[in-house]
Amino acid sequence: MVETYSPMLLRAALTRVKTPADAEDAVQDVFLRVLAKRPRFRDGEHEKAWLLRATLNRASDIRRGRRDDVPLEEAANAAAEAPDYGPLLSAVRSLPEAYSAVIHLYYYEGYSIKEIAGLLALPAPTVGTRLSRGRKRLGEILKEEEML
Repeated sequence: MVETYSPMLLRAALTRVKTPADAEDAVQDVFLRVLAKRPRFRDGEHEKAWLLRATLNRASDIRRGRRDDVPLEEAANAAAEAPDYGPLLSAVRSLPEAYSAVIHLYYYEGYSIKEIAGLLALPAPTVGTRLSRGRKRLGEILKEEEML
């Protein structure tokens, strides 16, 4: 399970948190929860959806728990460790959670709107709306970056 889902879960967590270390913490917490609770899954898709939702929720919890008053040395170390994702993925990561999650799942993971709706337990029209609004905001962000 860890080998199969870790890369996807790390990418998804990175849409919600700022550092790879936080993303790794979120994914690790979810796998520990699986070990402790031993949930039963109907099939592989249910397992994947549960892991993805749990990871996104845990990453959101971690993001809310972090403060900007991190010691200067720790902040410098985190910045040095953070990979350069390029302007597009950095822009996706800067979007609000509702938009970054659906954009990531649609474009980077290849899910359809209907599949994303199932994964995130949202109505398909809501996912479509978030995708549309996320694209619009993403375009605005990328236009601003080109002007700088």
